[in-house]
Amino acid sequence: MDRIYFDNAATTALDPQVLDVMMPFLSEKFGNPSSVYSYGRETKMAIENARKTVARILNAEPGEIFFTSGGTESTNTALNAAIRDLGCRHIITSPLEHHATLHTVEYLAHTGQARLSFVRLTDKGHIDIAHLEELLATSPERTVVTLMHANNEIGNLLKIKAVGDLCEKYDAIFHSDTVQTVGHYPFDLKGLKVHFINGAGHKFHGPKGIGILYVNRNIQIRPYINGGSQERNMRAGTENIYGIVGFARALELATERYEQDSAHVKGLKLYMAEKLREHFPGIIFNGDTFGSSLYTVLNVSFPMTERSELLLFNLDMSGICVSGGSACTSGANSVSHVIKAIHNGMSATMVPIRFSFSRHNTTAQVDMVIEKLKELI
Repeated sequence: MDRIYFDNAATTALDPQVLDVMMPFLSEKFGNPSSVYSYGRETKMAIENARKTVARILNAEPGEIFFTSGGTESTNTALNAAIRDLGCRHIITSPLEHHATLHTVEYLAHTGQARLSFVRLTDKGHIDIAHLEELLATSPERTVVTLMHANNEIGNLLKIKAVGDLCEKYDAIFHSDTVQTVGHYPFDLKGLKVHFINGAGHKFHGPKGIGILYVNRNIQIRPYINGGSQERNMRAGTENIYGIVGFARALELATERYEQDSAHVKGLKLYMAEKLREHFPGIIFNGDTFGSSLYTVLNVSFPMTERSELLLFNLDMSGICVSGGSACTSGANSVSHVIKAIHNGMSATMVPIRFSFSRHNTTAQVDMVIEKLKELI
């Protein structure tokens, strides 16, 4: 069976050009970067060259880029550092965040390390900026604001510059989970008032198990993982060298291809949305689908019926890979927390499906999925 893969927000296929630069570090270039002899020096140089590449593309300083195991570790590092090292005693977030954020802030609040507030949402699932300012203005404690740049389930984009300006106005620390946007949009970190962002290589045709944490040079934090002097004493553990060089190469390729790939993928999203509206009049598009939204993500709810209840399962049996929400919670049987939040608990009558696209997808694949949906529903 030829499978159709429409779950690129969960992970993307590794680009062959990325694999090519990784292979030497899986074979002959096996040295430990902490070693002083030639094997170690060549791998250490590869890491620092990758760091410079990432910093150049994101318009940051190389000293502000740290390599981690992925977005979850980066988020945990940033939020724990904001409480432990930067004096924050109040956390502001939204109910739509990835569980890497939500579970971390809930733990910090549950253990008494910080007070937790949730910003209100607009009717389309965006952050209510006026309420965010109200929460900041009335907070007696120093605050860390953690809001994702793009929602991984519904695709809504944050007004990241506006949030950064508010955080500067009220002396708050700002962390933004940018896992869905690093590698998909241009970044100018010197022009943003943000203290932490994170990225994950597997979201833009790089390897899994490698991510970055950007730490603004104007703040000082301590390591989250202790045990060695790697990453300039900021993250202990022998470096994932092939992952690091793969991340940098994938980010290079994504940047070079941005104009053509983003136009192609956005066209697929809009084409599928049009076909869905044409053939399934009872559907609901979740989030700000045709406004300020990721060009890679299309989230739609089908009315709950006997035929649609097992839609995800039946699509999978037909060789079509889609999801009901975040890959990190796809084993759960209930509707995702994001869909529940934007529909005010009225999600029990819906079957939400997230379609997410990459440069490898085609309109012919969209047509095949539409035909299969018509058959199943």
